[in-house]
Amino acid sequence: MEPFSKFAFYTLGCKLNFSESSSISKDFIDSGFAKVSFDEFADFYIINTCSVTENADKKCKGLVKKAKSQNPDSKVIVIGCYAQLKPKEISEIPGVNLVLGANEKFDILSFLKRAETDKNKVFRDNIKLVQDFQPGFSSGDRTRSFLKVQDGCDYFCTFCTIPLARGKSRNASIDETLIKAKEVALTGAKEVVLTGVNIGDFGQGSSKENFLGLIEGLEGISSIDRFRISSIEPNLLSDEIITFVSKSKKFVPHFHIPLQSGVDSILKKMRRKYDRTLYKNRIETIFRLMPEACIGVDVIVGFPGEEDDDFEETYNFLKDLNVSYLHVFTYSERANTTAVKLPGIVSKEKRKERRKRLQILSSKLKRSFYEKYIGSEHSVLFEAKNDDGNITGFTENYIKVKHTFDSALVNSVKKVKLTKIDSDGLMHAKTLN
Repeated sequence: MEPFSKFAFYTLGCKLNFSESSSISKDFIDSGFAKVSFDEFADFYIINTCSVTENADKKCKGLVKKAKSQNPDSKVIVIGCYAQLKPKEISEIPGVNLVLGANEKFDILSFLKRAETDKNKVFRDNIKLVQDFQPGFSSGDRTRSFLKVQDGCDYFCTFCTIPLARGKSRNASIDETLIKAKEVALTGAKEVVLTGVNIGDFGQGSSKENFLGLIEGLEGISSIDRFRISSIEPNLLSDEIITFVSKSKKFVPHFHIPLQSGVDSILKKMRRKYDRTLYKNRIETIFRLMPEACIGVDVIVGFPGEEDDDFEETYNFLKDLNVSYLHVFTYSERANTTAVKLPGIVSKEKRKERRKRLQILSSKLKRSFYEKYIGSEHSVLFEAKNDDGNITGFTENYIKVKHTFDSALVNSVKKVKLTKIDSDGLMHAKTLN
């Protein structure tokens, strides 16, 4: 490996992947490499994959082909969840030079050097042996940073491959996490999003440390304006956590809470750790303490055994739940999961139809949520200039705001009055300070 070589990253999937890509990129830069766009000529192309997104193999093949078309002599390295689950399959894609598993990806430079003499393409430990927690945060966007506070999952839901791809739930100590958060503050980021696979499981049930203790510690970091909690399981979102956020000066009133199904019998088949009554209670508690809260929901359509009546029950449950938007996933069969053995396969056509109906419902929920706040005043963290020449940002409760570009607004928190919703579904605003 020559000094000053160019490298490019392409990241698929979740915020956690983006956080890890950023940390690995920093290792390259610290070692004298120059980072370029994935659309440019590079000596090394790194593809950070996801096992949750559909057609993972197709996306991976397309990106490998693109990399090699830009530089036929480049080295293409595939890392991430899909690489952990299907290393042999990936290694056989024409153009792939190296495949690294969940643990190995954090030592990518050593494996690149090793690959100069080692004929092996694949380096991947059994995920059960992975014990280390690798902290990190994204730093490409100076406005918002994704701070990795947890990795892995102990839940083994019947549809999910993440425990097989990322291993057991694990995290650093609260003190170590606070040190990392202070590093984020030095980048100039005004907002930190806490991310992981199952962040509410921080501490894994330990009597000494837990997620509530973590957010209480983060509240004391004066140099960060906002903290936002990413997806958190309803059974782990305790009343104490909700109460803390409602009184916090730093944590914003925005929750993303996976539901997956509004039918208890389906939730049981999924091996989820709650029922719809608990879920509804969580939503009601949030709105009782934070009437302006934004709540996003994950939901899966077409899970084995989901009858038409089950889908209608889920649809009506969501419609009446007073949530703000949905992330809709179409169930897809995953090797080595329990769900693939379940009876009652739902046709692809029905899955597609159900997904479309929930996406339409999501648009209506979001529009209704936005309309409630026309004429109200909120604080917006503005980001960078958009392609259309405007600037966008988010309120505390996750309303996306559009404003005429002004360089003074970039990476600043401004008081605004929300005025109208445009045809793109964005809220227009007038600055007040």
